[in-house]
Amino acid sequence: MKLIIATIKPFKLDEVREALTAIGVRGMMVTETKGFGAQSGHTEIYRGAEYAVNYVPKIKLEIAVASSMAEQVCDTIIQTARTGKIGDGKIFVLDLAHVARVRTGETGEDAL
Repeated sequence: MKLIIATIKPFKLDEVREALTAIGVRGMMVTETKGFGAQSGHTEIYRGAEYAVNYVPKIKLEIAVASSMAEQVCDTIIQTARTGKIGDGKIFVLDLAHVARVRTGETGEDAL
């Protein structure tokens, strides 16, 4: 089993969710977050004053899937979330040692 953690631009969330649902992803956790990478923030002007925005709004997706689906999920996120501009995001794939469904007590891939 794999845990996929992806950061994407906020306006891409619905498109990514629909694409993942279409390939069989049954659930994910979504968190609004802030961060920076290569773009290192930017400056904006508010009421005539310039100020630095050091952290850029992002969406963090956490998706637990069977190992056999991990590559397809990553490819789907990349294809759907890509704008071609800096700040499109990152994807991290981690091994999951154990998963349990709280409601039923199911474990392993049955809990996904």
